[in-house]
Amino acid sequence: MIPIQDIVPRKTFPIVTVSLIALNSLIFILMLNLPAQVREAIVINFGVVPARITQFGLGDAGVALQNVISLFTAMFLHGGWIHLFGNMWTLWIFGDNVEDRMGHRRFLVFYLLCGIAATLVHVWLHPDSTIPMIGASGAISGVLGAYYGLFPLARVIVMIPIFFFPFFFEMPAVLYIGWWYLLQLFSGTLSILHGKIVGGVAWWAHVGGFVVGLLLHRLFCVGENCFPDEVRPWGVSYNLGEKINR
Repeated sequence: MIPIQDIVPRKTFPIVTVSLIALNSLIFILMLNLPAQVREAIVINFGVVPARITQFGLGDAGVALQNVISLFTAMFLHGGWIHLFGNMWTLWIFGDNVEDRMGHRRFLVFYLLCGIAATLVHVWLHPDSTIPMIGASGAISGVLGAYYGLFPLARVIVMIPIFFFPFFFEMPAVLYIGWWYLLQLFSGTLSILHGKIVGGVAWWAHVGGFVVGLLLHRLFCVGENCFPDEVRPWGVSYNLGEKINR
């Protein structure tokens, strides 16, 4: 299932969400113009390598600083167009409404905190991995967790390709995001049983980011606007591409 859009009005322009999408895209495009060896060096040095954290810890000041910096920089690196587009599309669909409820600055802090927490969960469960972890998936999983808590009954329009034909359906966010979470949990469990990362995806970073986002999102919501679940009543018609701004 591919999410196409949600039907939740927002009151403010999502400046942080748009800025994050722009920054991630710009970094990816700039890296495309670099030689392959330079791109590989950037990923190794600015991505999160679990073994580098668990083996060196805080013993060496230089390595410790690199590890701390990589917790932030890894969130802005992506391994390909599909990786980038999938993350940024999900952030655009769900991030604007979460930002609207939290406010711009609190949303940015929340996003970064979820990303760091998700990374640490991955490191904890794969302490000996020497494969660099990159991508915004952990932080965006936290945004999904917040959306799940704030808008469980909001409708999400999804596309399911069947025999190369696209079919569109709508479902409550609680079902779509719940299905997504169970898929991450199942794949993450397989990675533990197999002793390696399945499909080259940091599944437990997704699980960790989601749980942290779900548990902490209320701490970043202040005021009455954070609590109402503003959704359009079921049965009201809509047009694909419509997004209500108020």
